[in-house]
Parts: sequence; structure tokens; C-alpha cells
Amino acid sequence: MKTIFLSIALGLVASNAGAHDVTLRHRLDGPALDVLASLVVRFNGEQKATGKVMLQDVRGLEDVREPPHLALFDPDDTVELIGTLARVRPLHDVMREAGVALGANQFYPQVADAVTDARGRVQALPLAMTLPVLLINRVQLTKAGLDATALPKTWWDVQKVAGALYENGSTCPLTSTRFAWIHLENVSVQHGAPVMAVASKGNDSRVAVNSLVSVKHLALLASWQKSRYFHYSDNGEESRRRFLAGECAMLTGESSLYVAAKRAGLEVMVAPLPHYDDVYGVQPEDLLPDGAALWVVEGHKKKDYQAAVQFVKFMLRPDVQQTWVRGTGYLPMAPLAAGAFRASGFPPSLLESAERRLSVPVKGSTRARIGGLRERLHKFFGEEVAFVWNSDRPAKQALDTTVQRVNAPPPTPTPKSSGKAATKK
Repeated sequence: MKTIFLSIALGLVASNAGAHDVTLRHRLDGPALDVLASLVVRFNGEQKATGKVMLQDVRGLEDVREPPHLALFDPDDTVELIGTLARVRPLHDVMREAGVALGANQFYPQVADAVTDARGRVQALPLAMTLPVLLINRVQLTKAGLDATALPKTWWDVQKVAGALYENGSTCPLTSTRFAWIHLENVSVQHGAPVMAVASKGNDSRVAVNSLVSVKHLALLASWQKSRYFHYSDNGEESRRRFLAGECAMLTGESSLYVAAKRAGLEVMVAPLPHYDDVYGVQPEDLLPDGAALWVVEGHKKKDYQAAVQFVKFMLRPDVQQTWVRGTGYLPMAPLAAGAFRASGFPPSLLESAERRLSVPVKGSTRARIGGLRERLHKFFGEEVAFVWNSDRPAKQALDTTVQRVNAPPPTPTPKSSGKAATKK
């Protein structure tokens, strides 16, 4: 009922759109959409001159290439939401033009690192950030005769649980959302293997995800997939839906899904992302926050962005941040919203580890920055992983090929012919 009411309210706003009203494109649903819609109604009620915000669900559009003013999306969803990442504007530029200061120091260090460029400039507002976790359906563990209070700590623990679930009739012991972010980027960082490394010649960064631990992990998952312990999907939405529907017993996914699972009526436990205890120097809490951010999209006149700037300022307000975090389960952008994060229902152990991680200063970040290189990394990795699941391609070959493809120089454009025949001398 709440969603219906807010949709009607937002529809009335849209029908009276003014010259400088702005569209905010998204793909949210459920409680997160309810919270965003209520905040938009609140924001619009406070506006007098600069224009209002109208929500636009991408799933109802025939052509996403017509640019919105704002878009809340994960980089992996770029093509689906706005057609191409090249059409976004750095948020720090837009705010500076409006005379509003916006710096990385306004956010938790690790949250800022997810949306800044190599020079530390904020590219987007990190509204919907999460950490990778392991979610477990307690009912399915009980049915399999397993201890429904014990949390797996290592990937070997997960293997034992998945095997017992399968032997006791589970058709989906384990699945995962956002496979590249969780099982490539985060597993690498946990075990001291950089996602990016400086090239031997020059200062250009290159992906380096074919480390020993990455090969080991992908090979293990491939063995699970063949044994039916693990179910891979290149569509994170499908894995998310199956877990929330009670079909899958365990899910490696976004921390915010804990709130969604509780609201779906599941008896769910949440554990930190597992690690390998036989790897020297492992730091299990060294994780990379990531997720959807609010981007400014090109294609409009400067004056048309006035309401967009005001909406970003609105979302940065302490009271608004607290409302957003409490209702959605997303990570707080800044310490001022930490209290709301504690009130969102997460287990105390997860809250404490998350706040510790978000507060860690960034020194020599080795994460793949948002942009074309990371986009290629996820695309090519997905293509190579498909061969691992569907053939006998070794994990090492898949990762080596991924690195080669991502780091390969772009093809040189073929010069256009002038149409005139060459003259011999």
C-alpha cells in the first residue's frame, strides 16, 4: 500500500513537471524504493524555485539512451540504465560549478574510495554501498541436520556445509550475486593480492587478478559447480530471487540483502565473507565496499541541473542519511549515519566489523576504479568463467586470458580512405 501511495504521489508530481524538474532513473524495488520515493516526496515538498525530482524506473523504458539527469546504478548496470558510462559527469565538477564543496573527506575513507578517481575526486554519491557477506537460511540447515547456529569461517567450512546440504536433498546449496566483485576482487584483496598493479614500465596500472589465490579459488568453485554444491548465474538478480524465495540455502552477496531477507520472512544468519586460513597474511576484514551510486548524466543544459545539485545536498543531510540507511540496510556514507546503521537490524558482529573497515584510511588503493577498465574486467572475466563452468578449461587459463584481454591496448582505428588512388612516383 505504501508503494502504491508513493507512486501516485510521484505521478502527480510528474504530471505537473516544470521546465527545470529532473528525472532520477533507477531499478530499485521493495523497501529501498519505498524509502527513496518517500524522500523524493519530502524533497519536492521543500522545493520552491529550482525544480523537483521525478523517479523513473528503467524497467518501464523502451529506450534508455534518452538521458535522465540523475541515475542510481551500479557500474555493472551502466548499459542497461543509460547506455554508456561515457555519458556521466563527475559529481565534483557539477557541485563545484554550483558553488558547493564536495570532497572525499565528507565520507568514510573506504566508501569514498569506491567512487573517487585516481586523484581522489568524487565521481558520484555513494548512496547504496554494501560489503560482501555470506547469508545462510537457518531452516535449510536444520532440515539437513546441521548446526543452525554455527557460522562457516573459511571456504573449507563452506564446502562441508554445502556438501551436507546437497547430500540431504538441497537443490541449491550455494549461489552468488555480483560474482566478479565478490569472488575475484574481494577474495584477492582479503589475501593480499592486488586487483591492480603498476606496470613494470611507466606508471600505468594494469589488472593483476591471476594471482595464486584467485586461481585456487576459481578452481575450487568450479569443482563445487560440477558437484552441484554451487550454482552460478551471470545474472545477480536470479540468484538474489532464488535465495529470497527460499530455494538456495546459502548466498554470497551484498550485506543489504540481510534486511531484505528478514523482511521476506526468512530465518537468516549473516557471516563475514569466508577466507582461506592456509594463505599467509590473510586479512579477512579487508573488503571492498561497492554498489550503486547516484550519478549525474550528460545531455542537459547547465541550468537544468540546479534541482539535481539541490537533491544531492538534500541526500547529504544527516537526518536524510539516517532515514536512508535505517530503511534500506545500505552502508552509511559517513560516521554521522552510523547510529542509523546500528538500528537497521544487522547482527552486532557485522556492524562492528563493517564500521572498522569503513574507517580504515586508504593508502595505495589497489582496487579497480570505476570506468572502462573495470567494465572490461567484469565483462571479460564473465566470458572466460563461462568456459570454466561449461568445459574443462582450467581456472588459471581463464584468469590469464582475462588479464591479457583487459590489459591489451585498444585496437588502432583504421584510417578512412580518401577515395583517391595512390600515385606512384
